[in-house]
Amino acid sequence: MNLHEYQGKEMLASFGVRIQRGIVATTPAEAVAAAKKLTEDTGTGWHVIKAQVHAGGRGKGGGVKLAKSLEQVEEIAGQIIGMNLVTPQTSAEGKKVHQVLVAEDVYYPGDHEPEEYYMSVLLNRATGRNMIMYSTEGGMDIETVAEETPHLIFTEEINPATGLLGFQARKIAFNLGLSGTAFKEMTKFVASLYKAYVETDSSLFEINPVLKTSDDKIMAVDAKVTLDENALFRHKDLAALRDEREENAVEVEAKAVGLNYVDLDGNVGCMVNGAGLAMATMDLIKQAGGEPANFLDVGGTADAERVEIAFDLILKDPNVKAILVNIFGGIVRCDRVAQGIVDAYKNMGNISVPIIVRLQGTNADIAKELIDNSGLDVQSATEFQEAADKVQAVLA
Repeated sequence: MNLHEYQGKEMLASFGVRIQRGIVATTPAEAVAAAKKLTEDTGTGWHVIKAQVHAGGRGKGGGVKLAKSLEQVEEIAGQIIGMNLVTPQTSAEGKKVHQVLVAEDVYYPGDHEPEEYYMSVLLNRATGRNMIMYSTEGGMDIETVAEETPHLIFTEEINPATGLLGFQARKIAFNLGLSGTAFKEMTKFVASLYKAYVETDSSLFEINPVLKTSDDKIMAVDAKVTLDENALFRHKDLAALRDEREENAVEVEAKAVGLNYVDLDGNVGCMVNGAGLAMATMDLIKQAGGEPANFLDVGGTADAERVEIAFDLILKDPNVKAILVNIFGGIVRCDRVAQGIVDAYKNMGNISVPIIVRLQGTNADIAKELIDNSGLDVQSATEFQEAADKVQAVLA
């Protein structure tokens, strides 16, 4: 589950991480009020207006701008709120901006120029350990840094038995070229950041940039936080931060009815029972010359009501040219699934794409007869290759 920048920063601050302070606003008037409050509390004269959407690269799309007066705060907030922000991480349509973060200006003059770093905490799946990835090249896409200057990316793996040790935090500060007050500040920052990551059961913390201010403070100027949804039962307060407006509408609808659905960019919808079979089914679709339009696991209960809901979800995608149903009847009987498919088809009455159904397992022969004798535009298959051939035929 992704969080907005302001939510991620509030979380970090609760663990002692220094952050760029800001206030959320949903209207230009609220943005002006927020700017005034920040000036009172922090003394900042300029303000940064940041679109709050679940996507990176907001600045490139015009979603992050500097306001040097209250008039500019109102004007810029009015431009950003309500816009469809297009970034390298959104679709061509972009994401609608419902709110902005009015933040203090932390690039103030001082004894030396501010410096930006990159830092993230995530799981290294190859070793099964958490690691801190960091670089002196803050403010840039880490992918670009990795491609063009890989020697500037450092990693520090954490032993789960000991947690982050003091020498590791000091090593990170040293590799970033810090000394004096900034060195001490960075070691505290790293320790607090890692503690926040572990105690919130997150799967990703990305701070880009981490800023060393002109007076040697270390702070998070941005915060991209992804929580592990499997652990949200332990964090009811964090689960409440979900913003469904930022998520795929069909995926939200599927989740509400207990279906596992992931939207993909393909032309063949698939309905299966079991994640392993779903992966095999998607391979089958690609083998047939198509592209999977979704991942949809209906689970062990495939009655008419559940099948109808699944069909409806799949057909919300206008790119779907065919649907492949691939069910293994172990606990659930294939004939019951077949009857559910027939009943759902008749109830909907407006399915305009061909459906291929492969049922294997208990009573598979009876199920095939039900499908073949239904009189509907539904084709049955028994073997994987047969199903692939039929998908290929309807796509031709």
